[in-house]
Amino acid sequence: MRAAVINRLDGTFDIEELGIDHPGGAEVLVEVAAAGLCHSDYLVASVDRGRPLPMVAGHEMSGIVAEVGPDVADLKVGDHVVATEVDFCGSCRECRAGAPFRCLNPAAARRPEGAPSRLTRDGAPVTAFGVAGFAERTLLHRNKLVKVPREIPFAQAAVLGCAVSAGVGAVLNSAAVRPGETVAVVGLGGVGLNVVQGAALAGARAVVGIDLQLPKLALARRFGATHVVNPAEEDVAAAVRAATDGGAHHVFEAIGLGATQRQAIGLTRTGGSVNFIGIPQGAPLDIDIMRDLLLGQRTMRGVYMGSTDPRRDIPFYADLYLQGRLNLDDLVSVRLDLAAINDAYARQETGAVARSVVTF
Repeated sequence: MRAAVINRLDGTFDIEELGIDHPGGAEVLVEVAAAGLCHSDYLVASVDRGRPLPMVAGHEMSGIVAEVGPDVADLKVGDHVVATEVDFCGSCRECRAGAPFRCLNPAAARRPEGAPSRLTRDGAPVTAFGVAGFAERTLLHRNKLVKVPREIPFAQAAVLGCAVSAGVGAVLNSAAVRPGETVAVVGLGGVGLNVVQGAALAGARAVVGIDLQLPKLALARRFGATHVVNPAEEDVAAAVRAATDGGAHHVFEAIGLGATQRQAIGLTRTGGSVNFIGIPQGAPLDIDIMRDLLLGQRTMRGVYMGSTDPRRDIPFYADLYLQGRLNLDDLVSVRLDLAAINDAYARQETGAVARSVVTF
């Protein structure tokens, strides 16, 4: 099969032929139909975090079940599925409590140490990151797949696995935004735009989108933003205070830079919550416990994958889309062949598109 392989940490992918194993136990072989290009995968191809190369990335994917292992009873060949990055066992106390994103035994959804590699190149192992969706086929534990209705186009289904789960989930699950509260979103990429529409779904009175890219500000309006702010043109703090009557109840930072994380804290009203979604880049954030937490009475939380229970949330989001209440069509900006992945990432990193999706 063809796959986009990371051989060097320079932000590029090489299209190569790889081997893939057959499913065993609770594994499922999936024919990949669509895979979203998330900024996180670009960082995987750019930053050394100790992951062995060569590697296949991609953690936002939809496809068709091609083969199931002997221990899989609830999926069958031909089912349409969405993959999730959340690894969970399904039986620990956190999973039983509805919090698989805090699973105590996530390794249960991976092949055990010493087992043959799922992916190979000339017989040598290739690392699979996320759901290894940048390939024509992927092999995953059953827990990493959720069946979805056939009516959902594959490109729109793919973004349910990360952009929607991480963004809408951060609002509904992590922050539990209530009707009438106010929200500010720093960074309007695929995840940030879904925070915006999650806030609109939750009934937020004001939803402020903040980004330097004019196309993203225009998109944010279509996703439910009541106000948009370009930091190059106006004072962000003053604009947010004016739109939210003194500061937002909930601020979501979806970039990961120390400067924007610090900015997010300053946009939060006394007693509000700051939600860090973006993968950290650069210098760590300095927090003043007295000013930022005690006197500000703020809650600060790191949000992983929108506190998502994939089995509960992904079908819910799929239903919202089919009802016309969740905007996935405007999220999918570009469809492309796997061979164009490097050019697509170059365009996406400029902020010109919301989400590029590889289709097969």
